[in-house]
Amino acid sequence: MEDILVKLYEMTAFSNIIAEPSFIVMYLIAFGLLYLGIKKHYEPLLLVPIAFGVLLANFPGGEMGVIQADSNGLVEVNGVMKNIWEMSLPEIAHDLGIMNFLYYMLIKTGFLPPIIFMGVGALTDFGPMLRNLRLSIFGAAAQMGIFTVLLVAIAMGFTPQEAASLGIIGGADGPTAIFTTIKLAPHLLGPIAIAAYSYMALVPVIIPLVVKLTCSKKELMINMKEQEKLYPSKTEIKNLRVLKILFPIAVTTVVAIFVPTAVSLVGMLMFGNLIKEIGSDTSRLFDAASNSIMNAATIFLGLCVGATMTSEAFLNWTTIGIVIGGFLAFALSITSGIFMVKLFNLFSKKKINPLIGATGLSAVPMASRVANDIATKYDPKNHVLNYCMSSNISGVIGSAVAAGVLISFLQ
Repeated sequence: MEDILVKLYEMTAFSNIIAEPSFIVMYLIAFGLLYLGIKKHYEPLLLVPIAFGVLLANFPGGEMGVIQADSNGLVEVNGVMKNIWEMSLPEIAHDLGIMNFLYYMLIKTGFLPPIIFMGVGALTDFGPMLRNLRLSIFGAAAQMGIFTVLLVAIAMGFTPQEAASLGIIGGADGPTAIFTTIKLAPHLLGPIAIAAYSYMALVPVIIPLVVKLTCSKKELMINMKEQEKLYPSKTEIKNLRVLKILFPIAVTTVVAIFVPTAVSLVGMLMFGNLIKEIGSDTSRLFDAASNSIMNAATIFLGLCVGATMTSEAFLNWTTIGIVIGGFLAFALSITSGIFMVKLFNLFSKKKINPLIGATGLSAVPMASRVANDIATKYDPKNHVLNYCMSSNISGVIGSAVAAGVLISFLQ
């Protein structure tokens, strides 16, 4: 009977958990992320799969944690070092587990981030930005957080590649952060992806905090609608329709010429938007890109990213530095956009609400909704959503281009 009880105990994960209390820390992180996704409704489509992936990866004996290959592509398999890229997919699934199979096939190859960008493009309306192109400059200004943290991280001892992967968190774009990290610092993918998506989920907390510290009540009450025509003419509506079709084609062409390394993201973003704007002729493509393909890609991305967060990979000083640096990049991006608006207002008669600068992130459309909520608290009639979307959408393009520039210089 005693032998049976001993074997039953050894069958469970209790002995491993007791021997390695770090597992408990990871469970608490997973439960915290699940709470934010389920109870607080912070990006649940992303945060719930990521959090559950963290949970799965840290059950001893479950073999669901992703084993990161070193810079030479080597992983330890049953005590033998093997090159992950020379192993067949069935070998990876059998020797390393199903999550490693998904990770190396879908994530490490860089396949999923562009697919998700295609879905984002299909779900995005560039109309607000095209109607207010002058406001899109604030989306570009918000990318300053990326490059500021890049320099700070290098000064702190990170390699330029690691610093670039850390700084890109400031773009508030999970797929872009993953794509950049895969290219430059794949060993940091887990903590960087978690930091990027966690801060994206915390946009409703971070933006109000930065705005409160940097903006006055008078600035937040600036009413943009009073400066614009109330209704567009029929000619303007027709021209906008044509422009919305030409825009993704033109942007892809320009980016392909000047920053070819950004085409994987920007090109797929624009393709998704193009099939949306064409209308009924490509409605089936639009439906697939924005629904079934996008949803499947999001599930696999979330689970695989979460599975990289094993206790060995996450509980170290490098990860702590990434979490702190990621917050700094995020906050600086918001602050940079706000101060660009303040600078513009010094020389312009038509003042711009600084909330538009605060939304120069890639977190579409959450950042714009949060900014609009802040504006209506001060003045219930001051709806700035459409104006914020101009900066917000340009931030999506800006962060992808910034990633392409970093990859070009540092890969």
